Amino acid sequence: MDVSVETRVNRERLGFSRKFRAYVSLTKPRVVELLLVTTAPVMFLAEGGVPNLWLMLVTLIGGSLSAGSAGAFNCYIDRDIDRLMKRTQGRPLVTGDLTDREALVFAWILGIGSIVWLAVFTNWLAAGLSLLAILVYVFVYTLWLKRRTEQNIIWGGIAGCFPVVIGWAAVTNSLSWAPIILFAVIFLWTPPHYWPLSMKYRDDYQNASVPMLAVVRGRSVVGLQVVLYAWATVACSLLLIPVAPMGIVYTVVAVSAGAWFIYESHLLYSRAIRHGEVQPMRVFHSSITYLTLVFIAVGVDPLLPF
Repeated sequence: MDVSVETRVNRERLGFSRKFRAYVSLTKPRVVELLLVTTAPVMFLAEGGVPNLWLMLVTLIGGSLSAGSAGAFNCYIDRDIDRLMKRTQGRPLVTGDLTDREALVFAWILGIGSIVWLAVFTNWLAAGLSLLAILVYVFVYTLWLKRRTEQNIIWGGIAGCFPVVIGWAAVTNSLSWAPIILFAVIFLWTPPHYWPLSMKYRDDYQNASVPMLAVVRGRSVVGLQVVLYAWATVACSLLLIPVAPMGIVYTVVAVSAGAWFIYESHLLYSRAIRHGEVQPMRVFHSSITYLTLVFIAVGVDPLLPF
């Protein structure tokens, strides 16, 4: 049987459940989860208490659709290098669970749907910011920077910062210094979060000719950059205390979790310069825990009287 015919027959035999899972996988659900973790707490901060629960629900749905659209566009554009990397060989466009056309149509539907949804149920500012986030992730990161420069994740990571301003805008229909500071926190946090992952999968990126920092620089340079950005992230998070202003809960969490994040970053760098066995995924996972704790504190702090 011809290979193309066999592939088509196999696709036709896919059950609904497997097809559904393929579409979900296309949205990069773990990334969506992390983005929602940063959206909801900011809405509590913007409200100064518990926000309208219906507003929070529709904002999270709209944000999920927007992030899912960006992820689907990314999978469509990067389908060629995904086939070369072991880490991404399970993605639906690589396995053939979805066709290129199905993925592209799905990405457009989610993107347009997210903008319309947020415009109808929140406001045009939140919808416009959501559109901008998709454009940055698709055009600035995926199409422009990812395959051209080691700075890709720094500036391309801006797309992941938008949920905080979208959540704030949904509540207030405006922006202020507090969400901008939190935007900057995620911007500074993204490199020390992602670069350890690129150290772990350095060979993958090298095989795909993607110039991640770990590919074009030694691990000592990567470790030093992780340390510098970790310090900058924690320092920026502390700016929120006088600006918001934040209480004791946020202050304690930001300082203690930040100290732990910095410690893990220094440990990675120390082992790198001493040519010891590095554990980059330890920093990767600790960065997620750090950001989660900080944003939980952002949401809890306005609910307490101190």
